[in-house]
Amino acid sequence: MPSRRVAVIGAGASGLVAARELRREGHSPVVLERAAAIGGTWPYDDEHSSVYASLRVNSPRECMGFLDFPFVAGTEGDPRRYPGHREVLRYLEAFAARFDLHGLVRLQTEVVSVRRRAVAAAGWSVSYRSKKLAGVGNEVEEEVFDAVVVCNGHFAERRLADIPGRGLAREADAQPQLSCPRPISRAGCSEVHVADRSLPSTDFPCDTARCHNLWFHPVIQGAEEDGGVVFQDGTRVKADVIIHCTGYKYNYPFLTDNDCVISVDDNRVGPLYKHVFPPLLAPHISFIGLPFKGILFPMFQLQSNWVAGVLSGRIKLPSQEEMMHDVAIAYSELEARGCPKRYTHDLGGGTTYEYDDWLAEQCGQEGIGGWRKAMYIAARKNVVNRPGSYRDEWDDSHLLPQAHQEFTKYF
Repeated sequence: MPSRRVAVIGAGASGLVAARELRREGHSPVVLERAAAIGGTWPYDDEHSSVYASLRVNSPRECMGFLDFPFVAGTEGDPRRYPGHREVLRYLEAFAARFDLHGLVRLQTEVVSVRRRAVAAAGWSVSYRSKKLAGVGNEVEEEVFDAVVVCNGHFAERRLADIPGRGLAREADAQPQLSCPRPISRAGCSEVHVADRSLPSTDFPCDTARCHNLWFHPVIQGAEEDGGVVFQDGTRVKADVIIHCTGYKYNYPFLTDNDCVISVDDNRVGPLYKHVFPPLLAPHISFIGLPFKGILFPMFQLQSNWVAGVLSGRIKLPSQEEMMHDVAIAYSELEARGCPKRYTHDLGGGTTYEYDDWLAEQCGQEGIGGWRKAMYIAARKNVVNRPGSYRDEWDDSHLLPQAHQEFTKYF
């Protein structure tokens, strides 16, 4: 089977597991990471991080880890089932060390452009700018690769709400975590008003005593010069600051001057076959880690194994026409359900299991374990039943022996 030289863009969870799966398949991956360390979204700093200081994961660690490298508590670090961000970074660092991935990663290397070469010259030209050990280098270098795997994540380009009169209000932005309003409400604020487009047309207070100063409203209709904020139901409050917890955009600045027919439209990256391959360019460019919600790290691993197998010829893709038809059907089904484009890559609910099992079938592997699915379902229910304490109280302890029994295979 042919061995490909592959550029992997990003050294977060998806980039690291992509590099491992590519090398396991016999390819030669080179990981280009613009930050000074691996870990993607998980390294924390006060000014530029995509995570906040008190962040804890919202899935139990047992079903969060890669399939063959369990995310278990060690003698050091954060032993909680729902640990903080530092523990996730520690896990990814351990993964990179265990599979000797550091030598594949070029840190402080920002990809500037990815261009398909002329028809007569196969491959992809990847231009990048790297910071040298002796100082900051501004020179752009270029290398040719057989294929490119995009793993740059989607927690860097902030998505701000479109509020009429925005320029009149003092604004800030924050990470789009569901727990964000409650820490703010406990930070000495007299009132915290949350606007959410999924809420009904009348405002209502938070029903827990711990956040008596927290109120929920429908979307903001506009901001006023005197600091007033008017909600869609006509309610008006005086606000000192508007904080955006509206999430992030998919962003690929290195593809902007490319003829590779990949676009981002209202956070739909496409057209992509099964969230991974652009049909017209498959298999030589692919995307790992676009879907959100679901059992993500195992999904990254299955996507990566699929891409690696397709590049080697072990796994066959459908024809371009068949893949484009599949994409069209997927988009039509979303539209029929009234699902906005921005939720194209949302794998919440049961679709995450169907997708993971489909990937596993393509790769010739077993599907996601029954205990893992059951644990994920229990965790989602627990979020609804115990929104303020689901990370510390749960009802799925009966599943832990099954998880730990499987984990013994890898230690």
